[in-house]
Amino acid sequence: MQLTVIQRILGLLIMLFSVTMLPPAAVGFYYGEQSMWPFLEAFAILLLTGLIIWAPVYRVRRELRLRDGFVVVLMFWLVLGVFGALPLYLDKALHISVTDAVFESMSGLTTTGATVITALDDLPRAILIYRQQLQWMGGMGIIVLAVAILPMLGVGGMQLYRAEMPGPVKDTKLTPRITETAKALWYLYLGFTVACALAYWAVGMEPFDAIAHSFSTVSLGGFSTHDASIGYYDSAAVEAVAITFILLGGVNFALHFLTWRGLSVRHYWQDAEFRTYVLIISTVAAVSVGYLYYTATTEGWSETLRQGIFQAVSIGTTTGFTTTDFYNWPGFLPVLLIFTSFIGACAASTGGGIKVIRFLLLFKQGQREVVRLVHPNAEIAVKVGRSALSDRVVEAVWGFFSAYVAVFAVIMLLLMASGLDQVTAFSAVAASLNNLGPGLGDVGPHYADINDFAKWMLCIAMLMGRLEIFTVLVLLTPAFWRK
Repeated sequence: MQLTVIQRILGLLIMLFSVTMLPPAAVGFYYGEQSMWPFLEAFAILLLTGLIIWAPVYRVRRELRLRDGFVVVLMFWLVLGVFGALPLYLDKALHISVTDAVFESMSGLTTTGATVITALDDLPRAILIYRQQLQWMGGMGIIVLAVAILPMLGVGGMQLYRAEMPGPVKDTKLTPRITETAKALWYLYLGFTVACALAYWAVGMEPFDAIAHSFSTVSLGGFSTHDASIGYYDSAAVEAVAITFILLGGVNFALHFLTWRGLSVRHYWQDAEFRTYVLIISTVAAVSVGYLYYTATTEGWSETLRQGIFQAVSIGTTTGFTTTDFYNWPGFLPVLLIFTSFIGACAASTGGGIKVIRFLLLFKQGQREVVRLVHPNAEIAVKVGRSALSDRVVEAVWGFFSAYVAVFAVIMLLLMASGLDQVTAFSAVAASLNNLGPGLGDVGPHYADINDFAKWMLCIAMLMGRLEIFTVLVLLTPAFWRK
């Protein structure tokens, strides 16, 4: 373990992060708000802290090793999630505890969207834009992590699948150099954000809200500047824009890149994961609309169509925007939507969940085992598209799934032990581990009323969900620290 190399990166990371305090401070200054000062204080504290950490080792120039990479990746979200809480804690307009400040910051940076802050409509705009900005930065970090960094560390099994696949999505690096990959993804992400903001503005949002919501739409974060979320606007046009960019954000950014470079949309439909993604979202949307209409939950066919489709897309992709209190919907619908978030969006997208490709491989492996019961001696390959995958890929996906279930069960039991009821504990863990946000029961409206222990456990769940679990678990093994 090269501690000096890690220390240098940590110092640079904190100094770089300090700069993100300036845009919210500028917004506060523009609107004449006192909330500009906590951001300036946070900027000074973070810059000084980063400088103190970086200065003693600034001359160190060594290549990162595999183990260092795992520490740096975890450090990115853990350190920034904690330090990102600083302006929220310092701002007297919020009056929140350290626990709540860290929870809100971690939720933003991991694009979870669970919130402990209420009365958003009355908050200073500096705080509002900061929450949205956290999600936007987290979304970009996720894509670069998934496409450029994790493949080098061999994390998850998804990367193994991509390495095995021929055709347009074989090379997870997209370009020969990681820096070039990150730059290409940055342009795509920025382009989607600008297009989304302009679209929101065109359909009636004021410029501030258009920019703020574009940040949390493209990142699939789900934070809003209003307590009623997207439902505040009660506009079919606004919801249509949100659905469009949510669906785009849930697609593998490697496909976006290839489409942009080749000026052809054929790459989308050639990809098995994309086809499965569209099928799942479409099916859940159809079931939601049908059941809402059958139970007469909403008034009129157009309202049923709007609410059913929007919630299916938003919850299914782990975005978390709402237009109504879906947790109060009748029958099985709320649970169906939560279950859909377990599948989540595509790999290398800004969404959370297990990921569509893993779900697809698990399904195909299940099919193979059923056939083997009838033909025990048959050699049956697991195929995605026309390509057969090695057993190593399938094993990696099963390994991820088993770790996911184990982590889910442990955190859920701990939450129940702290006093949460079964529905609240289950949905809170699902919403955090899948980076979804909204839950059921006591965490339907917000997370402010649950106990502090539960909030810290959910912060861990958010972090583990965002880092694909193994990135965190590997640091807890004795073998990792053994020389």
